[in-house]
Amino acid sequence: MTNDNDDNKNDDSGLFRRLMEDIQPLERDKRAPAYKPKPPARARFKHADERAVLEESLDVDIDDMDDLETGSGESMQFKRASVGRRTLRKLARGSFSVQSEIDLHGMTVPEAKSALREFVKDAAVRGLTCIRVIHGKGIGSGERGPILKNKVNNWLRRWDEILAFVSTKQVHGGTGAVYVLLKKE
Repeated sequence: MTNDNDDNKNDDSGLFRRLMEDIQPLERDKRAPAYKPKPPARARFKHADERAVLEESLDVDIDDMDDLETGSGESMQFKRASVGRRTLRKLARGSFSVQSEIDLHGMTVPEAKSALREFVKDAAVRGLTCIRVIHGKGIGSGERGPILKNKVNNWLRRWDEILAFVSTKQVHGGTGAVYVLLKKE
C-alpha cells in the first residue's frame, strides 16, 4: 500500500513539473501584493446627524438659538446669494402665483414648526415654486412680541428648500404672512 501512495505522489509531482515547465515566473515588481490594506473608514455623518447630537447634548432646539427678532409691524425679507434682487422684488410685489398656503394661527411653536416643515417638504416634492405662510402679527402675544413670526423667520432661513421669502402685500396679510420661493427639486 505504501508503494502505491509513493508512486501516486511521484506521478503527481512529475505531472505538475511537466505542466509548469513552460510557465515563466513574474518579475518581482509586477506581482500583486499578497496583502492590500483596507482604506481607512470614513465617517458617514451628515450635518443633520451632528445637529441632532448637539441638540440632544445641550437639551435645546438649535433653531431657538440666535433668533432674529422682528416687531409685529416689521417686514421680513431674505434671499440666498443665488437669487437676484429683481426676483426678490417680483416676489414682494406678489408677481408669483401662490400655489399653496398654510395658516399657523393658534398653533404652539412645536406644532407650527412641525406643520411648516412638513408643508415645505411636501411643496418642494410636488414641484411648487411659490407658497404663502401665514404666521400672524403676534398682536395677541403682548410684550413678548410676535413669537411665531420670529420663529418662521428663523426656520425658513435655515431650511435648504427655501430660496427667498418676503412679507406679503397688505391684501394677502401684510406683515402677518410671507411669500416663499422654493427651490425646484
